[in-house]
Amino acid sequence: MATTRSARTVWNGDLFSGSGQTTFETSGIGTYDITWKARAEQSEGKTSPEELIAAAHASCYSMALSNVLKEAGFAPESLETTAEVDFDTTNGPLISEIRLVLKATVPGIDEAAFEEAAQGAKEGCPVSKALASVPSITLDATLVS
Repeated sequence: MATTRSARTVWNGDLFSGSGQTTFETSGIGTYDITWKARAEQSEGKTSPEELIAAAHASCYSMALSNVLKEAGFAPESLETTAEVDFDTTNGPLISEIRLVLKATVPGIDEAAFEEAAQGAKEGCPVSKALASVPSITLDATLVS
């Protein structure tokens, strides 16, 4: 059975001088302002599709890794994932790269098992799969003792 989540955006005006608002419909957690300037220049308190993708990817990856670790017999103490999404207007516009940066505390795991779990979660994360057309998705995973 599929679960559906929704967000809605209302945009007014043209791309460069217009503005809009994106609302998280399902959760009701808020409405956020969006502009081209926030997307391609400075955020100035507004969000962008790329920041929303970064949030989705960081959270999905962390959840996927926690499950991979559990299935391998490890209980993570802490998984801190940052997703950095590059929006390239020179060769696009396109999302040219996503970098996942992970700092993890996982008692009892060795470096090899950790790397295997981290890479497996990157490949199995539903958001990673959805973003497969991005030219480069990298992972920098650090096991903290």
